[in-house]
Amino acid sequence: MIHTVYIDDEDVDGMKLLKEIRRKNRGVRFAPVKNDYVSPEGYMTVEEFRMEAKKSLTKILNEHGIC
Repeated sequence: MIHTVYIDDEDVDGMKLLKEIRRKNRGVRFAPVKNDYVSPEGYMTVEEFRMEAKKSLTKILNEHGIC
């Protein structure tokens, strides 16, 4: 029988439990984590933020003759 368990890896007890489980060679496997989270309206993804920040910084540097 396979059991699906959700463990909060930001919690101290969750981290300890994961560390213990990872030591086991048989009977334990980890499924790939799905990242299908959609950002709320008006929010940027990390990549969008990085691109906007780089554009803004480049613009400021060019205005002041630094770049």
